[in-house]
Order: sequence, then structure tokens, then C-alpha cells
Amino acid sequence: MRWRNAVVVAYGASGVAFASWVSRLPAIRDGLDLTPGNIGLLLLCMTLGSFLSVSASGLIVLRLGSRLTIRTGSLMVGAGLAITGFGTSVLANPVAVAVGLAVIGLGTASWNTASNVEGAAVERAVGRHIMPRLHGAFSLGTVAGAGLGAWAAAASLPVFWHLAAAGAVVAVSVTTAAAWFRADITPVAGERTYVPDNFEDPSTGPIAIIAPGTRPLEGSDVQADTVQRRNVPLDNKRKIAEAWRDRRTLLLGVMVLGLALAEGAAGDWVALALADGHGQSDAAGAAGYGLFVTFMTIGRFAGTLVLDRFGRVPVMRWCAALAVFGLGLFVFAPVPWLAYVALAIWGLGASLGFLVGMSAAADDPAKAAARVSVVSTIGYGAFLCGPPLLGLLAEHVGILHSLLSVMVMLAVSFVLSPVARKSPSTPLR
Repeated sequence: MRWRNAVVVAYGASGVAFASWVSRLPAIRDGLDLTPGNIGLLLLCMTLGSFLSVSASGLIVLRLGSRLTIRTGSLMVGAGLAITGFGTSVLANPVAVAVGLAVIGLGTASWNTASNVEGAAVERAVGRHIMPRLHGAFSLGTVAGAGLGAWAAAASLPVFWHLAAAGAVVAVSVTTAAAWFRADITPVAGERTYVPDNFEDPSTGPIAIIAPGTRPLEGSDVQADTVQRRNVPLDNKRKIAEAWRDRRTLLLGVMVLGLALAEGAAGDWVALALADGHGQSDAAGAAGYGLFVTFMTIGRFAGTLVLDRFGRVPVMRWCAALAVFGLGLFVFAPVPWLAYVALAIWGLGASLGFLVGMSAAADDPAKAAARVSVVSTIGYGAFLCGPPLLGLLAEHVGILHSLLSVMVMLAVSFVLSPVARKSPSTPLR
């Protein structure tokens, strides 16, 4: 299915883009002679860009459509990677690198929200829970990007040439794949699908797409339809406001928050926790994070079969329970090898929470963009703000014990699992 494969490309390319700049952080640090504090400030620029973008992503997707949003986001990320590399290798200017990272953040967040909207539309079309495999494609993209980054570092390839090439590949592959996206033109049951007046189907020529069950427009209805079509963008702010007032959407966001925090905390703190809390070397700490990511990827690719067989609610409960057990075992492991076993369990538990939340938020196709943007904003808040707050807590109780606070939010996610249940009025076809 070309549509599904095109969305897989978008998810995989996002992973490549993320891992490309992350894998060259040591080279960026050395090229700019930065202290850890200065690196934190650089990353904060990307965090701010991401949060601004994800906060506005609902309006952006409603106004531009998911296809144009993804294309624009990929072009911005490609440009941001090139600017980051140019600022490192050519200008040796931290301000230029900060601008590049901010552009990457602005492009990535809206791109990811639109990808979730597009992925949920594919999921409805094929009638299966394929969102786990789409996010698994992102994970594979990060593995590929990290591998290429390691090769570039070993070959002493300048950061500019590496990131510029990665940015070009990402932008070209995604803008090409977007030609097969169909979420913007797929009819939604119960309402007319509006398309530009000059829309042209390549097989039939100019044609208006009308949802099943609607009658042809005649007389004054044509004028009223034209006015309604032109006023659709003016209604977008109301849709976003309604999504923020929707009880189920907010509860989905809180459910996602705990599981997203479990994933984000691992990304930032596992390596250091292994080194400082369990007496492991830096290399062993990095290997521990690799183990976590590996089992999270396994969980995502297995997620389609598991969700199809058992449904969202039982799977979310098991994910939250596994994450709690794995995290607790990691903190209190009496011997180092048991901490690595705990990371595998923790990775499986954190694998499906965010993406199932996106699927649940998109159950109603007519409100998918607005509701996905709300859940994404709350989830990104956990990704972006949670780990720094854990760092502040670690100053007082240590890195290992600071992770226990994540278990509180995971317990909340466990309790809220029923909100992920699919509405009977919107079954998968």
C-alpha cells in the first residue's frame, strides 16, 4: 500500500534526522569548545522551538493539511541540520548552531503531529493497529542515523558535510513520499470533505470529493457551500479550544504523560544512572541505553499483533505495569546485571504508550488534528520538561532515587488506561 509505505518513510526519516545531530554532539562540543552548561543552553533553544511548534501544531495542520505540514517540516529540519553543521564547522559560532537547532525543533514538532494524524488515517483505512510499526520505523531510523553518525565521526567527516547530506536526504525523501499521503482528501463519514476548487484527480480530471450519503448541491445550496468552504479556516481556533475542553482528550494526555516521561527519562538519565548509581563505566552506560532502545523497538513492532489481539486498554495496563516494575527494579537492583534486565523490561513498558495515545486521540477523524495536537503537546511537555526537572530533583536525592518520581506518573497512567478504549461509534473498518 503506497500510502502506508509513504508514511513509514516520513517516520523513518524523522528518526534519521534526530539521530544525525545527536550523534555529532561530541563533535559540536569540541568544535565550539563548549562546557556542559553551554551545551544545555543550546539544547534549550531546540526545546523552545519544539514546544512552540507543537503548541501551534493543531492550527497548522488544520490550516495547511497534514501533507503540506509534513513537507514544510521536513524542509525546515533539513535546513536546520545544514545550519547547525555550517555553524559548527565553518563559522564556529554557537549562536548559528543555536539558530539551527531552533529551526530543527520548529520543523520537527509540527511534522510529528501531522505524521500522527496521517498515520491514524492509514490505521483507519487498513483496519489494523499499525501505529506501533510506524513508530517502530522511527526507532529504526534513529538506529540508522546513529550508525551513520558513528561512521562519520570515525572517518573525521566534518559536521557540516555530514549534517548537510543528512538534511538533504531527509527533505527529498519526505517531500517525495508525501505525494501519496491521503488523509487530507479521504472522505470522513457524516460530513462533506472540502478540497480546493482546482483539485484535479490524475485519473478523472477535476472532481469534487463528497462524503458518502450527501446529496448533490443545487441552487442556493451551492452559494452556501462556497461560503462555508471559505470560512473553514476561521473555525480552526474553535476546534482547538474545544479539544482542550474535551475531557477524554485531556485524560488521554495525562495517560500519555506518564509513559512519555518514562521514555524521556531513560533517554537522558539511564547512562548516567548506570555510571553513578551502579558503578558502571561510561561505555557500559551507553550500552545500557542501547539495550533500552532495542527492547522499546521490539515492543513497537510487536505492538500491532498485541493490540489487535487484546485491545488498547489491557495493553496500556500491561505497559504501565511493566514500566513501573522495570523502573523500580532498575533503581533497587542489588547487582549491575539485574539493572540491565530491568532496562529491557522498562523499554518494553515504555514502547506503546505515546503512540496508542495518538491513535485514541484520532478516533474521530473530523477532530483528529485538534485532539492529536493537544495530546502531543502534553506528551511533549513530559519529553522536554520532565528530564530537566528530574535533574533538579537528583541534586537532592541522587539520580537513581529521582527516577522513583516517574513511577508516580506511571501509576496514574495505569489508572487512566480505560480512556484509550475505542468509541463504539468509530470502529476500525
